[in-house]
Amino acid sequence: MFNKILIANRGEIACRVIRTARKMGIATVAVYSEVDVDALHVEMADEALAIGPAPAAESYLVADRILDAIKRSGAEAVHPGYGFLSENAEFAEALAAAGVAFIGPPASAIRAMGDKITSKKLAQEAGVSTVPGHLEVIADADEAVRIATDIGYPVMLKASAGGGGKGMRIAYSDDEAREGFVSAANEARSSFADDRVFVEKFVEEPRHIEIQVLADGHGKCIYLGERECSIQRRHQKVIEEAPSPFLDAETRRQMGEQAVALAQAVDYCSAGTVEFIVDGARNFYFLEMNTRLQVEHPVTEMVVGLDLVEQMIRVAAGEELTVTQDDVRLDGWAMECRLYAEDPYRGFLPSTGRLVRCQPPTEGDRVRVDTGVVEGSEITLFYDPMIAKLVTWGRDRGEAIAAMREALDGYYLRGISHNLDFLGALMRHPRFVDGRLTTAFIDEEYPDGFAGAP
Repeated sequence: MFNKILIANRGEIACRVIRTARKMGIATVAVYSEVDVDALHVEMADEALAIGPAPAAESYLVADRILDAIKRSGAEAVHPGYGFLSENAEFAEALAAAGVAFIGPPASAIRAMGDKITSKKLAQEAGVSTVPGHLEVIADADEAVRIATDIGYPVMLKASAGGGGKGMRIAYSDDEAREGFVSAANEARSSFADDRVFVEKFVEEPRHIEIQVLADGHGKCIYLGERECSIQRRHQKVIEEAPSPFLDAETRRQMGEQAVALAQAVDYCSAGTVEFIVDGARNFYFLEMNTRLQVEHPVTEMVVGLDLVEQMIRVAAGEELTVTQDDVRLDGWAMECRLYAEDPYRGFLPSTGRLVRCQPPTEGDRVRVDTGVVEGSEITLFYDPMIAKLVTWGRDRGEAIAAMREALDGYYLRGISHNLDFLGALMRHPRFVDGRLTTAFIDEEYPDGFAGAP
């Protein structure tokens, strides 16, 4: 087992990894930008090293600065968290060349799954259900229209290198397909320096449901149930839960087995997530594979009883999984809300400033708070404005929702704008309570924005 690991990240996920490492008796090294010198993850770690100015492009995203910090600290392994360098194949290769373990999958798997066109072809070859579409790069707007007509409207035009909702357009007609191709390509070029676009069928009444997989370096791979992440705003997840209120046991098994087949096809090793889009008839289609720890991993941990970060560390150290597929049992229900520094009453504008008061609800068996801030912390414009992930558990979905309502009401924040009111309204929305979810839920229920609960 490793004696010391470096966390190449910041905020709540860095704190999350540090907690598990401490539990395992492993020393931790934090890295920080100039603006993060007093951050919680810096305070929690055994060591902390400065890596540059506030902008992520000059600190957390600079692989050479991370590699230098590894050398200075003597860390034997690196956990990348999510975002930043977590799905950067070149970074994983640089670590391997330096003799440092990457607590994540092989660079080859990251590279294969990082490109949406390549990953869909691999999924088809592995027998995974994929959305009907044209997986070759489209030359121009006229070709986009011709392909869209062949597939049948509505269609989704997607940037091959896309992510985070960027480079995606829905088209219901030839004119929209032509316009969507141009705007998707332009957005992809400016966001990812890669303007390749492809077309696939747009699934109506879509639900976003993902399968958590866990694989070791000895050929074992299992799935740990599913998470439903359909409550989204601008393709960004707002609420996640496990299990899904929509899946039955047979669909869960089929999705799980296909997710494992895809992971094995790319010799996957570590924790990963295979995302699917599911229609109203429970037909499911591969969306993408995230070759890292997901933001929403706590809901899986709550219902399965495994520490995914610990499993990632053990697998990276060469250990075999001790859990088999038959050991996996889903116990109860877990709900996660993403608490953000944003103003839902003003179009969700980001909010910055000092957390003058910050009192989360009391943690326990039914309430978990993953955060990277405390009272007095500063929310800056340089990074994602997440304040915390609030997670609750119940014996069933109703109990998990009730626990979340109470936890949200018990969260006290002052000094910045936040989305607590919006999350509370979602938890009390009749359609949400009934589990009638689609990825268009927020757009449909709040077409004019959020003006407060009734």
